[in-house]
Amino acid sequence: MLSGESYLWVKSVHVIAVISWMAGMLYLPRLFVYHTQVQPGSEASEKFKVMERRLLKAIMTPAMIVSWALGLWIAIDFEMFSQPWFHAKLAFVVLMTLAHLFLIRCKNDFAADRNKRPEKFFRVLNEGPTLLMIAIVILVIVKPF
Repeated sequence: MLSGESYLWVKSVHVIAVISWMAGMLYLPRLFVYHTQVQPGSEASEKFKVMERRLLKAIMTPAMIVSWALGLWIAIDFEMFSQPWFHAKLAFVVLMTLAHLFLIRCKNDFAADRNKRPEKFFRVLNEGPTLLMIAIVILVIVKPF
């Protein structure tokens, strides 16, 4: 069982991972907005491909994995699965994970020069992780039910 200082370290790393994941979830769709504005195969397009790939592989996906692993560890250790607020929070985290997987698909489309989605799609898509993050933070801090 986590207690004292070990709990604080696990919780700290969890929060750092969540912040890193969210930074990427907010930034990657913005990169896609800019990527739609350049010609496929151009030097700028190739640069965006590198940025998008590195953001996902080096930051977002590892941060997501650490967020899930440590979050589940804390939830199991503190028996949070019996709390209604936690069920709602978990549902939003699952939606965030699905959004992450969708962003990987979009990155793959750009990498293969087959993106068909317009700039506006990615501008709107950028709002989803923000709304999910707001809901998750409120559930964790306020625990409204």
